[in-house]
Amino acid sequence: MAQPSCVRCRSTRAEIDLGALAHNLAVVRAHAGAARVFGVIKADAYGHGLTQVARRLIDAGADGLAVALVEEGLDLRAAGVEAPILVLNGLYGDGHDAVVDAGLTPCVYDDEDAAAFAARGAGVHLKVDTSMTRLGVRDLDAFLDRHPTLRVDGLMTHLADAEENPAATDAQLDAFEEAVERVRARGHDPVRHAANSAGTLLRPRSRYDLVRAGVALYGVRPTRDSTLDLRAVMRLVAPVARVAEVEAGTAVGYGRTWVARRPSRIATVAIGYGDGYLRALSNVGHAVVGGVRCPLAGRVSMDLIGVDVTDAPPVARGDDVVLIGPELRAEEVAEAAGTIAYEVLSAVSPRVPRIYGG
Repeated sequence: MAQPSCVRCRSTRAEIDLGALAHNLAVVRAHAGAARVFGVIKADAYGHGLTQVARRLIDAGADGLAVALVEEGLDLRAAGVEAPILVLNGLYGDGHDAVVDAGLTPCVYDDEDAAAFAARGAGVHLKVDTSMTRLGVRDLDAFLDRHPTLRVDGLMTHLADAEENPAATDAQLDAFEEAVERVRARGHDPVRHAANSAGTLLRPRSRYDLVRAGVALYGVRPTRDSTLDLRAVMRLVAPVARVAEVEAGTAVGYGRTWVARRPSRIATVAIGYGDGYLRALSNVGHAVVGGVRCPLAGRVSMDLIGVDVTDAPPVARGDDVVLIGPELRAEEVAEAAGTIAYEVLSAVSPRVPRIYGG
């Protein structure tokens, strides 16, 4: 006999505030000025849910969407999303017909892909490498010579350090603007785009005709001292499984890496690296318990963590603990883990149910 699904037996969950998402889009749009705003929703919308986020962004006024993979774009079309969709990573395999048939906008920088889309009469957004040295055409004139029939509807680049290095960003934009002139000289009139979230919010020069806003939409500020009113969209919550009163000298977790220095209360919380909660947070991360920020105690294990709740109000089995959210921003969690907020958010596993509101 088939057993019923138990996805709600454990109350660990990611609460997604779509109202906060719409608010953040409004903040981005206010900075973008006349530029169109495309919401970047790659990697399952940074862990927030691809189709739910896509629909809310379009309903809230986004001009289009950007994904990393063709597969993501096809999933959105299958879900009935009709907005313009830009495919950023330019990996098509033998899927050129699928891209054209689905009305996706391909970004290209590769000769084979350029030839394939030109043969199909499809317009593309051409990506130029302006020093990030990741993706993009490096010898633009030679590339255009090889593909005289390619229809260049857009020209794009990606900023490597718009958050902290205005001089390097200006150098990239100088190179990009030179590329624009070369493309225009060949009779194209491309839509120009370079700005990511940081470019949109911090570097007015980079906004051009279109901006590609990603992590800012999910509430992550571009710099540590930013006061922008960007609201956390994800609130990661897990229940207390057990509370133990321990004596000084008691070890907690694998490897005995945390030892109580005083009589303590340790809450075991039902989340771990199997849920995408980063193991790098072992002994350095925090959780919010009863409104009080409490340190992690011991290593993060696959399904459980220890939290020192000695200084929190009384805690009982089943009480909620906040790991990410307005009370503990993803930027702070990332700093403790020695990583970036993008990873903290997108790492949250699909086995953690997303609960939508707002």
